[in-house]
Amino acid sequence: MPNASIALPLPSSECTVCTSHVGRVVLLLATLLLALTAASGALAHGVAEGDARFIEQSSGAQLLPFIYLGAKHMVTGYDHLLFLLGVIFFLYRMKEVGVYVTLFAFGHSTTLLFGVLSGSQVNPFIVDAIIGLSVVYKALDNLGAFQRWFGFRPDTRAAVLIFGFFHGFGLATKLQDFTLSEEGLVANILAFNVGVEIGQLSALGAILIAMNLWRRSDAFPRQAFAANVVLMSAGFMLIGYQLTGYLTQS
Repeated sequence: MPNASIALPLPSSECTVCTSHVGRVVLLLATLLLALTAASGALAHGVAEGDARFIEQSSGAQLLPFIYLGAKHMVTGYDHLLFLLGVIFFLYRMKEVGVYVTLFAFGHSTTLLFGVLSGSQVNPFIVDAIIGLSVVYKALDNLGAFQRWFGFRPDTRAAVLIFGFFHGFGLATKLQDFTLSEEGLVANILAFNVGVEIGQLSALGAILIAMNLWRRSDAFPRQAFAANVVLMSAGFMLIGYQLTGYLTQS
């Protein structure tokens, strides 16, 4: 069943000026993410040089370092965060937020662990293009495009779960770039996944605080439309960048 809480909230008379500023800040940040996407699509969730060196050289169980790496990877992975922002954009009850975030977490945890531990290989350009498509899908869903175009909305819970699987494969491809030691591999990958969830919850908390302040503004409906257009544009840029990489790879 699609999420029902799609109606815009009634504006609060308190702190109207303050929350209007919050809305402008969120729009500015969304536009900045769009610019970053255009300038460095490959860095959407890359691995820093120092972190890469540690992964290559580590042997045995390194739980805390891999938890840190997982959290850092998610917090700096703005393709994942853009999708997460789209998912919770019109969710007003914490119960609903919990359901959708759990579905997303289950999806990307499953394929992250399966991809690395089974050695299953997927083309990183294709999977990252699908991640970009997930951002486009959620922005269009938030804009009501599917209802207007086709007369129905896709099941958002199923879509979040399915796209979660692809996000997990995207995380797995980054680790598969390295030669991982078999000693302590299972423990390290589980720790990395725990870190991903910690990073996701941290980012989600910050997003929810900003969204709750923004929704109090009477400018939210107008700014929400613009923000989802920016979100959709960022998704298309990610798709274009990744497909270009796929077509030009040697």
